[in-house]
Amino acid sequence: MVLSDKTIMRMLREGTLSVSPLEEGQIQPASVDIRLGNMFSIIEDLPRGVIDLENEIQYRTMETDTYVLLPGQFVLATTMEYIELPDNLTAFVEGRSSLGRMGLFIQNAGWVDPGFKGEITLELFNANRCAIELKAGRRVGQLVFAEMDAAALHPYQGKYQGQTGATGSRAFMDDKQ
Repeated sequence: MVLSDKTIMRMLREGTLSVSPLEEGQIQPASVDIRLGNMFSIIEDLPRGVIDLENEIQYRTMETDTYVLLPGQFVLATTMEYIELPDNLTAFVEGRSSLGRMGLFIQNAGWVDPGFKGEITLELFNANRCAIELKAGRRVGQLVFAEMDAAALHPYQGKYQGQTGATGSRAFMDDKQ
């Protein structure tokens, strides 16, 4: 069941759901708007020009209030908001249609597991022929919350728990856990 604004506000007041910082205007009828943070990461150039999924790759991370995303460029970004989900709630990350219509794709994994705590890393791609100026604080997406039929037996405790900033891939850790 997707949560309504009324339920979201109640859970925020009770402290069973946390989204911080949060302004009242971010709460929509069935979602909470998320804003672009000021941390961006791009993959460092690789000597071979090939990403090896088995090994850690290096990122160049920058803190800036404005980032110009060139045509065909991919960048990791973070949300301003740090979220904490209870064990019986999941969330979907959805991009804003108005930005998608400009060619800005939010290619994020889209799913936030129950028990997750952290900022959300967004994968942004410019599919336009023009550069897109990204500014910290801009609404870029929304979280849609869904209540599960029961609390998770094993809430999220994975490799991205507690992440802050534009966190790079940790796929190299998949077989090592």
